[in-house]
Amino acid sequence: MVKVVLSVEGMRCGMCESHVADQIRKVPLVLKAKANHHKNEAYAIAGDGVDTDAIKANIESQGYEVGRITIAPYERKGLFGLFGK
Repeated sequence: MVKVVLSVEGMRCGMCESHVADQIRKVPLVLKAKANHHKNEAYAIAGDGVDTDAIKANIESQGYEVGRITIAPYERKGLFGLFGK
């Protein structure tokens, strides 16, 4: 799994956040998506091999501008992750 963080310009309110997150969720392999207009960024938790170009295209189709995209490994942490391995 990976965490994809995108810089998104043009979000002004909570509805903008919702629109951006909805567009991210439309991409196959995306499990979770969230956006924050105060930070001008959105993120997705997705399976390996997620198409970041598709995420970018979906967001930009709604009139927002996507800048920097970073991808980092993501390890799901549940309740038992708090206690170490």
